Order: sequence, then structure tokens, then C-alpha cells
Amino acid sequence: MFDALSDRLESAWKKLRGQDKISKSNIQDALREVRRALLEADVNLQVVKDFISEVETKAQGAEVISGVRPDQQFIKIVYDELVRVMGEENVPLAEVTGKTTVVLMAGLQGTGKTTATAKLALHLRKQERSCLLVATDIYRPAAIDQLITLGKQIDVPVFELGIEADPVEIARQGVERARAEGINTVIIDTAGRLQIDAGMMAELARIKQVVEPDETLLVVDAMTGQEAANLTRTFHDKIGITGAILTKMDGDSRGGAALSVRQISGAPIKFVGVGEKVEALQPFYPERMASRILGMGDVLTLVEKAQEEIDLADAEKMQEKILSAKFDFTDFLKQMRLLKNMGSLGGIMKMIPGMNKLSDDQLKQGETQLKRCEAMINSMTGKERRDPDLLSSSPSRRKRIAAGSGYREADVSKLVADFQKMRSLMQQMGQGGIPGMPGMFGGGNPLAAGNRPSPGWRGYPGGAAPAKKKKEKKKKGFGTL
Repeated sequence: MFDALSDRLESAWKKLRGQDKISKSNIQDALREVRRALLEADVNLQVVKDFISEVETKAQGAEVISGVRPDQQFIKIVYDELVRVMGEENVPLAEVTGKTTVVLMAGLQGTGKTTATAKLALHLRKQERSCLLVATDIYRPAAIDQLITLGKQIDVPVFELGIEADPVEIARQGVERARAEGINTVIIDTAGRLQIDAGMMAELARIKQVVEPDETLLVVDAMTGQEAANLTRTFHDKIGITGAILTKMDGDSRGGAALSVRQISGAPIKFVGVGEKVEALQPFYPERMASRILGMGDVLTLVEKAQEEIDLADAEKMQEKILSAKFDFTDFLKQMRLLKNMGSLGGIMKMIPGMNKLSDDQLKQGETQLKRCEAMINSMTGKERRDPDLLSSSPSRRKRIAAGSGYREADVSKLVADFQKMRSLMQQMGQGGIPGMPGMFGGGNPLAAGNRPSPGWRGYPGGAAPAKKKKEKKKKGFGTL
């Protein structure tokens, strides 16, 4: 997500490095690079023109701040403008006090609307809001079955009346059921078409008139680029939507939709889908997205993802083990599985400031090395996992583990040696000592010492939140960009 855009913008900053101050003449090359970057990211042309005009005006009128380089100042101006274009602040989902909140989902076929419906329900469940899903898509084969399957997966009930019933009546009865049972939020999945047509719009309008939703969310495929913004505007004009959900933001998306939707349609982006898993839905924060676009990471989202997976008591126990050098292979395996639950390694690493330069090959190598480690640890006995020293002194044990995991004895020996070094260094770090890390997963891969931020692995992901929050505060000042 945004990799190409980030690389392009990086070349824009280089145009200003070495300059004493920002002037009308020396920012033209930088502005040209920014314009090209946005157009290649498929941002709407009018949005690009307005964006460049605003950045140019603000850059020329910016006061010179002592100790801040012109390229840093320019980045700050671009960051602020990105935030403004995307809506400035997060717009949360409505919740009506004292009665059932009704959410109507709309969108074209193939945008991931039914999956987004289930993702939204799971997101609300994590906030301890009870949900009911209502299946009104009677046209697409197996659409109702898909929603029922997803509902079972996330333990949320689904209301349906089959494919012979009128969608408007299904929606009406579904809302009545939710109100009768005191359910907090009802989410209505509606039918889509391959393109906008009169029949679909008329049916949506009837459903909306009957259920009177508190939220009407349009699900848009981010990979359609600037067309996503035009689609959102059309739905907004004809139906009246309160927000949008951008799906497939983790794919080969150039990111233009995120920068165009709010400006063109006037409707805020409320959520983004960042993967196929039902957990892969994130609230949309313009300032965090701007930070990702500029390659600064997204520490707050990373911390929130970690907090969802981590039990505070477990984190405290893990910290004690690290400080006393009692961190063992069982703990390490648990941390790796927590990491998996948070999402792909690539997605997580890109949220860490300074890690946006990792190539796909490096990230794939890191994923492979983690799988190798897990396979070898799974071949250990419980006693060996709890006491790594057993493996250090027993070649026969290492040989057995190698045979069981399908790797060489030398690979197991390296894992054990690196683990012992890492455990020792983690203890020293916890006591304010050496900030470095050993090459746990091999010299040239993305998780090796030279490529990893020093506080990131201590208790990661369990004990990293406090350090990362400090980094985020420091980053907002833009004095160290």
C-alpha cells in the first residue's frame, strides 16, 4: 500500500536538500515530483491540482524555523495537506443511545461488500456492541450462504428469509427482530450490480426509506483508483451516504482512492479493509494514513493491533522473564504466533518508522525465516523448549530436531546460538545496557540487527507499546524527519 507513492515523494524531498530556505524557484522541481507522484497513484486530477496549489502557497508563505531544514519543512506542509484532503480526523461509526443503531451497506458487486459487512460486525463486537446481520441480497448466487458462514465464523447471528422474499421486507423484519431482542446494531447487506443501474438504486432507496438507517456506508474497491471517488459521489448524490469503506487497500493499490474520495464525494472514509481475513478492518485516521504515505510508519495502529492480541498480565510475566534471562523457546513461539495474529509481517513492519524501505524480497525472506524457526521449535520436546541450555550441550538433540523439522543440524545449532545471544542481550537491554540485537534470523534479512529499530524486539509485540508511543509523539513534531 502506497509503496510507489512513497518512493516518488522521497525523490521530491531530495530536490530541496542542501537548500538554505524554501523559495518560489527551488520548490518547483519538488512540486513537479509531488504532482507526478499523485497522478501515478491515480489521484483525481482536480484533487491533484488543488493539492499542488495549496502546498505551493503554504510553502512560499512558511516562516523559516530555526534548526529545521527546508526539505523537512516541505514534508510537514505536504503532510498537513494530505491530512486535510483525507478529512482531517477520524469519523466514528454512529451509535444511537437507547435504541438499535441501523447500518445500511451499499456498493457494486465484487467490491467485497458482504465480507466488509462481517468485518464491521466483528469490529463492533470487539467494542462490546451486540450485532445482527441481515441478508437481503437475493440475486447473487450463494450471497446469503456466504453471510451465514461469515456470521458463524465471528459468532454473530444472521437474519434471512431466503431468496424468494422481497429484500425490502427482509430488511424491515430484520430491523424489527433486532429491536425486539435489544440488539445494539443491525447491519443490512444489500445487493450489488456490476455497474450502477436504476433497479439497484430504486431498491436501495426503498430499503433506506423503510429502515431509516443511522449510517449508510458505501463499500468501494480501492483498486479502482480515482473511479472510486466518482462512484462514491454518484451514490452520495442519488442515495445519500454517510461514509465509505475502502476495501483491498492491501492489494496492488496505488492509493489514489484514499486521497480522492473525501474531496470529490464529500463523504468521509470511515474504514479501510487491509486483508482477506475477517479481522482485517481498520478505522480510517487521515493523520495515520498520511504518515504511512510519507514513509513514517503508523505506530498508533501497530500499538492498537498489539493491544487486541496481548493480555496485560501475560505481557508483565514476559517482561519479568526477559529481565531475568528466563525467556525460552516456548515464549518465543508464543510471540511469533501473536505476530501472525496481528497480520502479515510486511504489513506490520511497514508500520514501524524507518522500515518502509524494506523490499518485498526482504520481507518474504523474513517470513520464510520465521517459518523455519517455528518448524524447528515445534520439533523440540517441552523440556528442550523450556531449557535451551540442553540443546547447547547436546549435539544428538540438535540432530534429532533437525531430522524432525526437515532442516540441517547446522540450522538448529545456529537457531540455538542466536537465541542464547538474543536472550542475553534482551536482559542487558532491559537493564539499560546494549541496544543492539543479534542476527536471529540470518545476516541479510529484514529482521537482522542492522535493519531493525533497537527497541522494537524487546518483548515484541508484547512489551513494545510504551516505547513506540514515545516515538510517535516525537515524530509528530517533524523536527527529526
